Amino acid sequence: MAKESFDKEIQFLRMLTLTSGAYSRQQFAERLGISVHTFDKTIKKLKTIVNTTYQQLAPGQEKQFAESIRYSYYESIDPLLLFVFRAKSVKESESHRISLLLAAMDEQALTTMELMDVCCGDLNPDMPLPDEKTIRSDLKYLEEVGVIKREAGTRPFRYRLHNDLIQELSDEELYDLYDYVDVMANTQVPSVQGYLLRDGLKKHLARNQVEKHAMEPFLYKYHYYSRILDEAHLFTLLRAIRSRRKVRFLYFSPKTEKSYASQNTNPLFERDHEGKVEQTLPLKIIYDHQYGRWYLLSNGREGLRKYRMEGITQLEEAEAVSEELWEKRSSELAEKIQYSWLIDTGRPITIRARFFNPGDLEPNFIRNRVLLQGQWGQIIEENEDFFVYEITVNGTFEIKPWLRSFGSSCEILEPIQLRREMIAEWKEIQAYYEPVRENI
Repeated sequence: MAKESFDKEIQFLRMLTLTSGAYSRQQFAERLGISVHTFDKTIKKLKTIVNTTYQQLAPGQEKQFAESIRYSYYESIDPLLLFVFRAKSVKESESHRISLLLAAMDEQALTTMELMDVCCGDLNPDMPLPDEKTIRSDLKYLEEVGVIKREAGTRPFRYRLHNDLIQELSDEELYDLYDYVDVMANTQVPSVQGYLLRDGLKKHLARNQVEKHAMEPFLYKYHYYSRILDEAHLFTLLRAIRSRRKVRFLYFSPKTEKSYASQNTNPLFERDHEGKVEQTLPLKIIYDHQYGRWYLLSNGREGLRKYRMEGITQLEEAEAVSEELWEKRSSELAEKIQYSWLIDTGRPITIRARFFNPGDLEPNFIRNRVLLQGQWGQIIEENEDFFVYEITVNGTFEIKPWLRSFGSSCEILEPIQLRREMIAEWKEIQAYYEPVRENI
């Protein structure tokens, strides 16, 4: 029997989005390292999630799975980006039990024993009855995630639903809150928790018969799906960093043909995979806003290691290390990436670039952008026509896309090798746009 992990859904949705459904079932299965049967089971599971998500809508408004996953800048944001987090559903018995607990606490504050009586009385007869330890565990979890609140007083403690925010705000205030959460979730990182809050607000407003156009006044275009999908690992890694623990995972580099491997517990059904088992001490997480990628910087047997988070699967915490060791490794990393534009640890190079001002336009958006995005670089010369920007970075590879994005408004002055590389790249780009016919 194969015990599949949540990583399958992450890689499945990433491929589904990036390929726009161009792969056949067999090609999908081969790329993911799973069988066609498992592929079909995953499709069925995601269809169930879609149906659950839209079960409260009026007849005729439900979305079909094929429509929900089609590639669209505007329509693929909801529910695709939340699929993987809804897919992390609890067991069926837990789902029914927690639903009963929340419904009971919505009406009044109850003690642990009173809640256990509610579950035992209303739970489906086919499901196992919970004991006091199980109910206390559920309450602890719900309290930690902020769903319920323990009221002040002596034992036995009473718990109630923590929905004061929704209940105390007017509809107009809820509109403003929804707009704010919508903007922040779509423009800031990390964003998944914002998406989940936005989704909850949307459902609450929909129950109050709020028209759709009143809730969705904004459209967003440049979404990086990997950014959202990789946040499934983000909080596990942050917890490991805070607790000074190593982590273990199966890593697939971007160069490998496969991006996932099933977790086989039966040795008779073990299959070779292209991933590499890694154990490392996480030190820092870096987000590349230009490409929407998350990177893990860590220390392992081979020293400093860099991982693309989209290639991390089967992630789990390992043994803890001493505070002294963690501080030592963290200091070594800080020294190596002191001049990294992103994560490059090459030889430091000083770059000088001339940026041309956009005429008489105000404000000077070229200068403003350089000052905003130029990190620790400085303007060392300036007049009414141009200004010279200087920065020392570890290598030129990572800063080149940023410099290139300014087009004709940027001229590389030093080093001469970078200037020649940029000239060659622009000539290559120009050749792509030359006319095929000579008389045009």
